[in-house]
Amino acid sequence: MKFAHIVGWGRYLPNQILTNHDIAQIVDTSDEWIYSRTGIHQRRIASEKETTATMAFEAAARALAIADLHPSQLDLIIVASSTPEYIFPSTASRVQDYLGAGNAGAFDLSAACSGFVYALNMASQAVVTGSVRNAVVIGSETMSRVVDWTDRATCILFGDGAGAVVLKGSEVPGGLMAATMRSDGSGGDLLRLPAVYHNPVPTLGPEYLGNGHKDNTIAMHGRQIFRFASEVVQSSIEEVTRQAGLTLDEIDLVIPHQANGRIVEHVAKKLKMPMEKFYSNLEWIGNTSAASIPIALCDAAEGGRLQPDNNVIFIGFGGGLAWASAVVKWDVRPPEISAREREWGRMRYMIARGRSRWRKMRRRVGARIAGSPTPDARLKDANRREDN
Repeated sequence: MKFAHIVGWGRYLPNQILTNHDIAQIVDTSDEWIYSRTGIHQRRIASEKETTATMAFEAAARALAIADLHPSQLDLIIVASSTPEYIFPSTASRVQDYLGAGNAGAFDLSAACSGFVYALNMASQAVVTGSVRNAVVIGSETMSRVVDWTDRATCILFGDGAGAVVLKGSEVPGGLMAATMRSDGSGGDLLRLPAVYHNPVPTLGPEYLGNGHKDNTIAMHGRQIFRFASEVVQSSIEEVTRQAGLTLDEIDLVIPHQANGRIVEHVAKKLKMPMEKFYSNLEWIGNTSAASIPIALCDAAEGGRLQPDNNVIFIGFGGGLAWASAVVKWDVRPPEISAREREWGRMRYMIARGRSRWRKMRRRVGARIAGSPTPDARLKDANRREDN
């Protein structure tokens, strides 16, 4: 029997920091008002050159380095995101190209803030069945591009970033021990992000063309979401712990979706678990939706909060309404990576970009030489040549 183990992790955060004081220059609020209600002091904002795909690539490359895995050894790439650059091609396909992972299948998964846990479970099942040996699961978001910066209820919450883990099949028991996935579509209107192509037709004017996301911004009913999250997080943690054959006392760390500090405090009290068992980086990162759990996982690992044989719970919740949880037996012993190895890793991805450009050029040249494959188009091409 195969078990799906996490063998590498990586995160990427933009350099630009947006503090509560900065937001107070945009809307009527203050650092004290925001922090007391959310637990957030600042968040990261992607630059014009940073996208959901480029950040996902950076996180994946770091995770592969920790796992000591070459991109050619990947069989599957899943990107969980609510903010893809395109409906298609998928963000995962772009990451596959950036990595030069020529043997990997790739697709996106949309489950809002629960997306990473959903994707982790999907990839783990593929590893357990033996159809996949190595997989990368990524959560990546550019939430700043779908936020209405005049809406105080939502603009104070969200930030940008990406986190990734590498899954590897092993016969050693452990890895992902149990998972649950749930949804209640009747509450879908409580937290939503309309697609661009669902915008009303009257907005299709010069203003729309210059923006591209005029009506494609987040809308949220905060109080109802708080009540929903407080209920499902508690029940989901209890359920997945039972499935794993553990008790709450045997859980070493809970890494929740970083949405609101008050939600975590409420859940910890209901479960009678000490707050020290709930990891949070919300204060400095904000809510990064599907990226929040893997980013927090990386911070916890690098901060020494995770040790071999620890039992860890991931719990995501949000738009959909959707929620998901997973219990993982942590067994990552990161290798020492030299500066020379890091430099070679960067060089490898530069070579992959060069190969990608060559393939694109070859397709264009091949298409021009071959002409159109349809009979009508070939006839038109022939008539055009006769006219000339």
